[in-house]
Amino acid sequence: MVYNEPSMVRAEPSRRLLLTWSDRGIDGPAPAHHAARPAGDRGPVMRLLEHTERRLRYQRAIVLTVPAGVQRAQALAQDMRTHVPEVQVRELPLEDPSDYAALFSALSPLVAELGDGSPAAPAATPEIDLLLSAGTPQAQTLWVIFVQAELLRARMLQVIPAAFVPRPHPRAVREIRLDIDGFPRIRALRAEVARLRAETGVRRAAVIADSEAMRALMARVTRVAPSELPVLIFGETGAGKELIARALHQGSSRAAGPFVAENCGALAESVLASELFGHEAAAFTGAHKAHRGLFEQAQGGTIFLDEVGELAPQVQAMLLRVLQERSLRRVGGERAISVDVRVVAATHRDLAQMVRDGRFREDLYYRLSGVALHVPPLRERIADLPAMIRAFQLEPLGRARRPLPVTAAAMRALAEYPWPGNVRQLRSEVLRWSVFCDDQVDLADLSLELRSGAPSGRPPASAGPGGADAGVNAGVNVGQPSPRGPQRAALGAAAPRPILPLAEAVERAERAAIEHAFAACAHNLSRTASALGIQRNTLKRKLRQWGHLEAPRPGARRRGLRARAS
Repeated sequence: MVYNEPSMVRAEPSRRLLLTWSDRGIDGPAPAHHAARPAGDRGPVMRLLEHTERRLRYQRAIVLTVPAGVQRAQALAQDMRTHVPEVQVRELPLEDPSDYAALFSALSPLVAELGDGSPAAPAATPEIDLLLSAGTPQAQTLWVIFVQAELLRARMLQVIPAAFVPRPHPRAVREIRLDIDGFPRIRALRAEVARLRAETGVRRAAVIADSEAMRALMARVTRVAPSELPVLIFGETGAGKELIARALHQGSSRAAGPFVAENCGALAESVLASELFGHEAAAFTGAHKAHRGLFEQAQGGTIFLDEVGELAPQVQAMLLRVLQERSLRRVGGERAISVDVRVVAATHRDLAQMVRDGRFREDLYYRLSGVALHVPPLRERIADLPAMIRAFQLEPLGRARRPLPVTAAAMRALAEYPWPGNVRQLRSEVLRWSVFCDDQVDLADLSLELRSGAPSGRPPASAGPGGADAGVNAGVNVGQPSPRGPQRAALGAAAPRPILPLAEAVERAERAAIEHAFAACAHNLSRTASALGIQRNTLKRKLRQWGHLEAPRPGARRRGLRARAS
């Protein structure tokens, strides 16, 4: 509980802060560590204030107390106000201030509050003096640990009893410094605490990692999460890149802050700039009032930029400026706004190749890729299938009250399917079972494409070179599971293919799959997007890129666009 708390919004930040326990005792019998105070001795708190030079006086003080000492602490605060303009009494929920565990639990939130400062305005972080001469010996011990572990950046002060001043101590106040040869290095403990917090936070993200590939990825996530480095996540569409971004946020010191996500490929260039960086009133037609962008909304937290490879050149330049200067200007604005945000970006494209092709800024690429993480596609983490299926069956969207057993034949088909839509496609499949299956999931209950082994909208792999897979054979065959062992060797000897750069092979496969599905669905955008498991806007953008859709004309309605013959 806080007493006499003023408004926390101040025109000028407090420059010096005194943090102390009350030295006036409690109502009732005095604790054993309280010795009788000599007559005329006003106590260590007031003696400190009386011996503080005018130029070093405090602008603010926090006095800690237990419930039984509130009235006495308030009387002390009243006396302190002759020296300190702003004094706040904080009652901590403690019955026994000599209990180390209870003290640690009560003091930790205050230490976090004072230790973090203000992410939005670092200059508002005060210089803290910590008085060790008030409070129980156990409290004094914990103050030393907090300061030496650098969890609380403060100067420790001791007020010398009057009987020992001026001899042997010439001054009544001295600073306690423990940078002594041989003194235990508590800083190592701080690093261990940060590591354990990161592991706990990442675990809360509930990422399924039974496969070796995902265990390796999550080990890297745990190491990277506590840092402030920007992270660039690579992976196919639907592989779970946003879930990894959330795990990074949960394992970081910013976990208490906001997590803001935006798909850079879903909005037009002008709209995206306004969404990311905000705009001022009247910045453009329809901007009736100022708008805080996502970077401002993510202050003190993490912003996740999905499909960053789709950014237009102008937005790339604006993003680079924010990353370099840690500040932004809203669209139509003149004032620079400081931002404290960790940036996590993701893409399914080969950004390095895009840099070589001149389609992505090299300087932005290196700014974003402080750490690069690769999320494996579902076909490379088949060991995660059982746990994923169980998790999706337990989701509220499914009506099943208990997980449905999956027969061996059905599980074999699931394991051999190439999953072009990755985890997103698997989730849709599992949720469909809750509608159509009663007692178990058998092979006949699976979608047609899973039973045939070919992705949606495509015939089985036996279609041959002249079939639907012909456009893919030059790169990779996404229409059938990857051959294993001797089967793979035999296929390689019978039909060798030229080795293409991965980005080109993936792009060919993607184009072939989309073009085939578009034709099979009679050029219906909604049906094609649904069959492929992708967003309708994403499909339209790709089809326009390949010349299968006309560019929108001014005034033309979206539904008036007609598909050309492929």
